[in-house]
Amino acid sequence: FPGIFLMSDFFSSHFPKAICSPPAPAGSPREEAERSSLLRKWYDLMMQNKDDLAKIITAESGKPLKEAQGEILYSAHFLEWFSEEARRVYGDIISTPTKERRALVLKQPLGVAAVITPWNFPSAMITRKVGAALAAGCTVVVKPAEDTPFSALALAQLANQAGIPAGVYNVVPCSRAKASEVGEVLCTDPLVSKISFTGSTVTGKVLLRHAASTVKRVSMELGGLAPFIVFDSANVDQAVAGAMASKFRNAGQTCVCANRFLVQRGIHDSFVKKFAEAIHNSLHIGNGFEEGTTQGPLINEKAVEKVEKHVSDAVSKGATVVTGGKRHSYGRNFFEPTLLSNVTVDMLCSHEETFGPLAPVIKFDTEEEAIAIANATDVGLAGYFYSQDPAQIWRVAEQLEVGMVGVNEGLISSVECPFGGVKQSGLGREGSKYGIDEYLEIKYVCYGGL
Repeated sequence: FPGIFLMSDFFSSHFPKAICSPPAPAGSPREEAERSSLLRKWYDLMMQNKDDLAKIITAESGKPLKEAQGEILYSAHFLEWFSEEARRVYGDIISTPTKERRALVLKQPLGVAAVITPWNFPSAMITRKVGAALAAGCTVVVKPAEDTPFSALALAQLANQAGIPAGVYNVVPCSRAKASEVGEVLCTDPLVSKISFTGSTVTGKVLLRHAASTVKRVSMELGGLAPFIVFDSANVDQAVAGAMASKFRNAGQTCVCANRFLVQRGIHDSFVKKFAEAIHNSLHIGNGFEEGTTQGPLINEKAVEKVEKHVSDAVSKGATVVTGGKRHSYGRNFFEPTLLSNVTVDMLCSHEETFGPLAPVIKFDTEEEAIAIANATDVGLAGYFYSQDPAQIWRVAEQLEVGMVGVNEGLISSVECPFGGVKQSGLGREGSKYGIDEYLEIKYVCYGGL
């Protein structure tokens, strides 16, 4: 793969000279147009090779092929979006009280950006970051997840074909044993100006400590514990459809998956019954390449053990298994889509992110109670709720302590909208018109003597 940086001697050498130049001056319209054109070519190549790219995702992660195809489209659209945003990096002119001065604001690329991505969206998490970085004029070093390196390498091959210069998009695969060491070097090397990470809150805190030694710009999309609230006024069928989409996409292995279902007493039994029926009728476990498969394996044995632990803990404390509850006979990393009722806030699944196909339902009585339960956590990435009461919709949307809210909607991600959380769910925003700002420095110029 031309243009890919594979560092067997990574720890005894610095980054190649091609990617370690200082921040470029403010781009001319021609430079911005060139970056825009290259990103568009990369997008076009992704679309031309979308079927093969999807197969790579399924092969390395087990994600059902239909979902993998959806990820590739989502992934490619970030390149398309930022190819357009590359032309819109505007500065500013500020009025001053002094006649002899003019104040200008320039936006300049930060420099080298280190991008550390997860396994659950091995293509989209790269393009969401790299698209913005390249549009801003930065070069990037991508460290993909140890479980899913091939998507990053395939993207590098297409970037090379698109004409993106060698040394601009670089990939550093590594083993699980070396992952923490590579991450530390990326975060501490003074040649790197920016860290962008998607992953667990625990790992994010480690990287933040490393990045603090050189005071790097950091953006992080970390863990979540998304509440999914169903109020008595909700349309139950719509709520169930939203719950299915939010919970069981990628077998529950997404950072914005609903982790806790809070259902008001008056609608509780109806929701649980219909939710169980939908799980039974709509979800099919199997090989990701087989037609009709909706649920693939969890990423590894450790992930399965965590789901088992959460189910076991809940049952031992009085929860009821409505459906599922154990490993599936298809293979050791497959777990049955599981619905629990009679769940309480003291159970692990109520205050730890499961990252698997487990849907625990907590019954509540009042709106205030639901908000209190939803916000009783140190993370806040996404939240969902279903209601037909306009006043309640405004109240709850404003009171939920999360970065993204789905109102009567279970799927909220879009390239046009800002993605990110509050509290310990991260720093900064990705995608949207705001995403490119994460890779730009603001410079104030005072022009005097006029």
